[in-house]
Amino acid sequence: MRDFKAQSCGILKLMALWACGSALATAGPAWGSAGRLVIGYDPDVSQAAFAAAEIQRAAIGRECAGVELDLDAAGAAEAPVRILLVAGLGEKAQGIVKRLGVAPAASAGWQAYSIRCKRENGGATYTVLAATPDGVMYGGLDLAEAVRLGTLADLQDSDHAPYIERRGIKFNIPLDLRTPSYSDSSDAFQQNIPEMWSMDFWREFLDEMARDRYNVLTLWSLHPFPSIVKVPEFPEIALDDVWRTTVKLDSNFSHSGSDMVKPEMLASHEVVKKMTIDEKIQFWRDVMRHARDRGIEVYWFTWNTFVWGAQDSKYGITTDLDNQTTIDYFRASVRETVLTYPLLAGMGITAGENMKKPSNDFSKEKWLWQTYGEGIRDALKLQPDRQFRLIHRFHMTGLDEVLDEWKQYPGPFDFSFKYAIAHMYSTPNPPFIKEALPHLSPKLRTWLTVRNDDIYSFRWGDPDFARAFIRNMPGPDKMAGFYMGPDGYCWGREFLSTEPETPRQLVMKKQWYSFLLWGRLSFDPNLPDALFRRTLATRFPEVPADQLYEAWAKASKIFPQITRFHWGDIDVRWFPEACKQNPDDRGFYTVRQFIEGQTMPAGGVLNILQYRQRILNDQPTPEATPVQVAEALRQYAADTLDRVAGLRPRQSDNKELRLTLGDLEAMAHLGNYYSQKILGAVDLALFDATGKTEQKASAVQHLEAALEHWRKYSRAYVRQNRQPVLYNRVGWVDIPRLTSKVQEDIEMARAWQAGTIKGQTDRGADTPFRK
Repeated sequence: MRDFKAQSCGILKLMALWACGSALATAGPAWGSAGRLVIGYDPDVSQAAFAAAEIQRAAIGRECAGVELDLDAAGAAEAPVRILLVAGLGEKAQGIVKRLGVAPAASAGWQAYSIRCKRENGGATYTVLAATPDGVMYGGLDLAEAVRLGTLADLQDSDHAPYIERRGIKFNIPLDLRTPSYSDSSDAFQQNIPEMWSMDFWREFLDEMARDRYNVLTLWSLHPFPSIVKVPEFPEIALDDVWRTTVKLDSNFSHSGSDMVKPEMLASHEVVKKMTIDEKIQFWRDVMRHARDRGIEVYWFTWNTFVWGAQDSKYGITTDLDNQTTIDYFRASVRETVLTYPLLAGMGITAGENMKKPSNDFSKEKWLWQTYGEGIRDALKLQPDRQFRLIHRFHMTGLDEVLDEWKQYPGPFDFSFKYAIAHMYSTPNPPFIKEALPHLSPKLRTWLTVRNDDIYSFRWGDPDFARAFIRNMPGPDKMAGFYMGPDGYCWGREFLSTEPETPRQLVMKKQWYSFLLWGRLSFDPNLPDALFRRTLATRFPEVPADQLYEAWAKASKIFPQITRFHWGDIDVRWFPEACKQNPDDRGFYTVRQFIEGQTMPAGGVLNILQYRQRILNDQPTPEATPVQVAEALRQYAADTLDRVAGLRPRQSDNKELRLTLGDLEAMAHLGNYYSQKILGAVDLALFDATGKTEQKASAVQHLEAALEHWRKYSRAYVRQNRQPVLYNRVGWVDIPRLTSKVQEDIEMARAWQAGTIKGQTDRGADTPFRK
């Protein structure tokens, strides 16, 4: 009886399919002359079901739904357009290949897939062949994109495998007031605490990751265990409910995380969600199950040694490395985390930033091995067939120390390296990993932490930069994968917009083009620019796609250009959106600090004092000069503003397009500001050496122009973004209020006396690798 109902349902679906023919017939050449679609897949394969749903969504966007059938029914259906998603290379796949007369899948690799196109008798069948569910999902997403863009009829047979095997997101996660991340002392993280316990949020987030071909999610916390596991030996530490402080935060937190939870914050709090610890555990199991169904591995990362959530317990747990109770507690917590979450792919650890050296010879690495290493080993003794990856950050430790203590680890063991320190938007070829590369091998690889503490507010998009950055990464013989993300901003829902959606947009959706570029190009850096132009044309049909593409790319070159020139390696030292550093480091960057500042190491750019010396000594300048940097910024800004001016009259009532153009305009004004500030700093530096008053007058003139550009930037910024905002690393940012600081540069230049500059400022540097 059940089979009969299924067959009847299939007949009804096919009748509906034929009824929608006229609608699809006008939807474009991708649909063939009759314009009807059947989608066949195995509904028990979650990844295939997701891809089929994406194809269906794209078809609906073309004004007609397809018909979804199982593979057998779809293979037998008569329809002008069929899409078959075949996971596995067994008998069923072989039968489909033979029946269609197409080539089999080219690879049985994880994530690999082949697309086969069979066109005959006025119809077409597009088949995805893959050994794994993840591969069939990615192939299906390619076909969904072709449906959406109207390019299905242009497809040819093709074979695909990932350029980078693991492509991830770094997500500092604000779980709870009592178990914070490294970044919770800020507006965005506080506002996102409830979202971390919303399944709607995670479904949307993980689906977006899969669409953009990300397959690793790393969740970073100072000490997550009280919020995610029950530990039998320490039963009273597990936390019910989700708390958030009601205290108004300020920029008075340390940078080590050691005061992330203050007594007054605990004393004044709200419960944002009522949950038992058992419900929390089930919640994270559900998140990880959905991640698995989207081909995504999940990892927990920690900094050490933090005991937030356990610090006031009766057990005597402290941050002291030689406290045996603390060691026992961490070991048991790690064990229970592994056992509680069978879908957890691994853990990442940091030898800092709160590991105080004990009085004896008990090293940081000994502590990490006795807690994390032994805890994982304890769990794997109970689950001997399980593979569990450990990722050990290079940060604040040394290669030899790690290898000496971790030689007995029973599974995949990788390192992690801060690839561009805190600034991925600097150069496409960061130099910092060169010292580490000789020590890496196929048996000892590193992940790249690709930090974005450059751009929080804006929609970035430059395919050339992203493609070059990805191609310059080490190969698979030395690199296991990468994860990108900020420390200073939460990639949850955005809380900056002055015109918010309801619910508020994911940052990943607001900045959709940036996430698409990094995800898609890290899977396949050979994707042509034509794909991105067509994507823009489909999303924003109101305007010429080529003009929007060029404007977006030009505006997006501004941040890398200025950060290569004015280098502050870690996040507290440079936030280019506001020309600012942490207030403890003097806050806003003055024209004097630009004169004394450093350029990015190996960036091929002269700093101002180097340039001054070359000019005064009549020496050649084969490197890029500050004047050339200023001109490049001016040209990027001019090209952007010219194109935006041409696009504005055609934006119609498309809110997203209007906001996107607003971002490009704001970035252009910021580029003009930096251009004039650099020129002012150059002239002031020359006056400092020569005493020529015309150079001082020119400096003042450039800085006055910089002020006008900053005012334009401020107006463009606040039209779309609320101010002031508290960030955890650079403190309060208030673009309009900083106008007074910009004005002070002019007064500083007017009052400048020759001979003021005594030499280069050496601020020290982060050390991402130590042997």
